[in-house]
Amino acid sequence: MKKNNSTIKHNKLINPKTAPYYFLAPSVVLLVIFTLYPVISSFILSFQGMSGVDKYFVGFDNYIRLFKDPIFYKSLVNTFQILIVQVPIMLSLAILIAVGLNSSLIKFHGFFRVAYFLPAITALVAASIIFMVILDSNYGVANYLLSLVGIDPIDWLNDPFWAKVSIIVVMTWRWTGYNMVIFLAGLQTIPKDLYEAASIDGAGKVKQFFFITIPQLKPVFIFTVVMSTIGTLQLFDEAYILTTGGPNNATMTITLYLYETGFKYFEFGYASALAYVLVVIIAIISWVQMKVVGDS
Repeated sequence: MKKNNSTIKHNKLINPKTAPYYFLAPSVVLLVIFTLYPVISSFILSFQGMSGVDKYFVGFDNYIRLFKDPIFYKSLVNTFQILIVQVPIMLSLAILIAVGLNSSLIKFHGFFRVAYFLPAITALVAASIIFMVILDSNYGVANYLLSLVGIDPIDWLNDPFWAKVSIIVVMTWRWTGYNMVIFLAGLQTIPKDLYEAASIDGAGKVKQFFFITIPQLKPVFIFTVVMSTIGTLQLFDEAYILTTGGPNNATMTITLYLYETGFKYFEFGYASALAYVLVVIIAIISWVQMKVVGDS
């Protein structure tokens, strides 16, 4: 049987060795345009100043200014304070909830899994507005409940300490269920034989948790710790919507300061320098965490 001439020509035009690159080309082009180009452009911008729309080279002046900037150090301290408190609380709750929902003693697993995960897919603006109502100093539900047990009202969003607590509460509410799902997936990969053998040897549920569950979930812990740390270091939405960095910069985070520098004061070169210092901080902390948790 003779082959169609168009088919023969088509086969000659397309080389099987290069064919995959034709399929990858659109994705690579989009990656270069929307990821690689902005990264390189912002890096160059971090060495520039602006006069109106004109750019001029300033060398390392933006980076030198950054390390003399008290607001930068304040935002860095605020971010790390929230990180140190919020991430352990959130991950502890996530693993406990995951263990509970993985147990055969709990009914309606599907309902509870959806209920705990729901905050992660809730629009943050809507959630933040609800929390602003709950935490309102005068008419909020939180202060009303405190008044029922004789506790004086708390100025949740205007007191430096309680403003940080409010942000931690909102972040924990939002992301605990997300991490719970990850832990739950990890729990379901642990062989049941390990728990049965431990039960035969007389190990109770608590010992099984610390000597079987926790060690078996080590890769999951590494992943959730690193990703949660990165997410908290990039904290912006909660601080911007709830407190706008106040009072008196008490909840100013690095990314919020970066945003205000660029889009409020239009100092895009300095904002780019802030962004790259944040990238370096995240890279160092992530590397240290993976080394410490991975080697332990």
